[in-house]
Amino acid sequence: MDIAIVGAGAASAGLLDSLAATAESPGTVTVFEPSPHLWRGRPYGPDLDTVLVNAPPSIMSIRHGDPGHYASWLGGRGTAHLDVRLGQPLVPRALYGEYLAHTAEAASADLRRSGRHVRIVTALVTDVTRSEGVWSLRTEDGQGYTADHVALCVGGGTPQDHYGLGGAPRFFEDPYPLARTLAEIPAGAGIAVIGSGLTAVDVVVSLAARGHSGPISLLSRSGVLPHVWQRPVGHRPRHVTVERVAALHRRHGAVTLDDLTGLLRAELADAGEDFGAFAADLRATGTEDPVRRLRAQLDAVGDARIARRVLQETAHSVGPYAWRLLPEPDRLRLGRHFRTATSVASPMVPVNAAAVLRLLESGQLTAVAGVRKIEDANGAFHVYGDFGERTFDVVVNAVNPPPRAVPRAAAPLVTALLADGSAELHPAGGLVPADPSLHVVGDLCGGGPFITSSIAGIAAQAARAAQAILAAGARGAGGAN
Repeated sequence: MDIAIVGAGAASAGLLDSLAATAESPGTVTVFEPSPHLWRGRPYGPDLDTVLVNAPPSIMSIRHGDPGHYASWLGGRGTAHLDVRLGQPLVPRALYGEYLAHTAEAASADLRRSGRHVRIVTALVTDVTRSEGVWSLRTEDGQGYTADHVALCVGGGTPQDHYGLGGAPRFFEDPYPLARTLAEIPAGAGIAVIGSGLTAVDVVVSLAARGHSGPISLLSRSGVLPHVWQRPVGHRPRHVTVERVAALHRRHGAVTLDDLTGLLRAELADAGEDFGAFAADLRATGTEDPVRRLRAQLDAVGDARIARRVLQETAHSVGPYAWRLLPEPDRLRLGRHFRTATSVASPMVPVNAAAVLRLLESGQLTAVAGVRKIEDANGAFHVYGDFGERTFDVVVNAVNPPPRAVPRAAAPLVTALLADGSAELHPAGGLVPADPSLHVVGDLCGGGPFITSSIAGIAAQAARAAQAILAAGARGAGGAN
C-alpha cells in the first residue's frame, strides 16, 4: 500500500508518528513539500527567539494519547525558557520545530525498519486525480506519482489583506518570519499592527525586544486582547467531556448550547464556583478597558479557580465533536461571540502578557478599536475609524488566517479534487473528502468550529487518519488471501 502525504508540517509529523506505531506491510510513503524547513510548517520555522510556543508542554504533544511526549523530548532544555508566572517552559517556536522534525524523522526511520520506503519530494503538488482505485499526483515540475491513499497536511490558510494594501511600500502582508520583517522596519517608525490576537502579540513583543523606540498601535474592530494562560492545576473535567456529550446525544437525539452550558455549570458546581460570576466576566470581554482587564488576568495566573481553565481545555478537546452535533441556530449564537471565544480559547502566555502590559502602561503601545478603513497615500498610511484619523509609517498585517481556509499554495490541488468529485467544500469552510482513501489532517479539515485547530486536535486527527489507512490496508490484504 502506497501513501502520499501532501505537506510536511505538524500534521504530517503526527501522521507519520501514528503510522509508525503499527507495523504494516511494505509499501512507499511519499511526502511532498517544497519548503526547505521540513516538518515545521509556517508556524515553527527558524525565527526570533521572542516568537514563543504559546501553550504549556502538556498540550503540545504531537503524539496522540501521549501528552508527555513533547515534555520528555524537551527535557532539561526547558529550564532555560521557564515562564516564572506559569511555572512551565515556553520555548522559541523554532525549537518546537526541532521537536516536530525529530518526531517525523524518528517515525520515518521506524517505517523504513518495518519495510516501508519513505521518500521526500521537494516539489509542490498541483494536480491529483483518482481512477480505478489509484491516485495520480502531478507536481509543479511535471513529474507524476501514484498512491493508494492521499493525506492532505497542507497547514492553515494565509493572512487576508482586508484593507487592500498589498504592494504598498512598508506594508507587510504576512509578518512571519519576524526576523525578516522586523529587520526592515526603522527603529523610530510609527507602526500600526492590524489585529489584536496572538500574531499581533508576537509582533509587539518582538519589536520591544529589538529596542523599537517608535509608537505602536494595535488596530482592530473589537480592541479585544487574548486572555492570559493560567498556571496548570491538574484538574480533569468530569462533566464537560466527549463521553457526556455523546450520552446527551444518544438520550435526546440532539445536543444544544444549553446542554453544553449545563455541563459547564455542573463542572463548576462540583468545584464550588459561581457560574454566573464567570459568565459575567466573559460577557465583559468586549467592553472592559483592555489595560485593566489584562492587569487583572496577569494577577489571576495563579488563581486556583478552574472555570477558565476548563473552558480553554474543552474548547479544543470537546469543542470539535460537540460542534458537529449543535443545531445551526446554536452555531450562529456562538459565532456572534467569535472574538470572545477565540480570546479565551487561544490565550497568550504570561511572559508575553507582562511585556504587552508594560508597553501599554508606558504609552508606547495603544489598543485602538473601531477601525473602518486604512489607505496608503503619499508614503504614509491613514487609518480611519470611530476615533477619527491617525497616520502611521508602517503597517504590519497580524490578522490571523480564517479557520478552515484553503492555503494559497494548495489552491490548485484543492481545485483539482473538487473538479474530480473526490472532495467538496464544507459550507462553513474546509474540505470534506468524498472518497475514503482521501484524508484531510489539520485546519483544512471541514466541518469543525470557528476556532483554529490546536496541536492536540491535529494529533488526534492524524491518529484517526492513520487508523483509517491501516484498516483499509488490512481489509485489502484480507481480500487478497
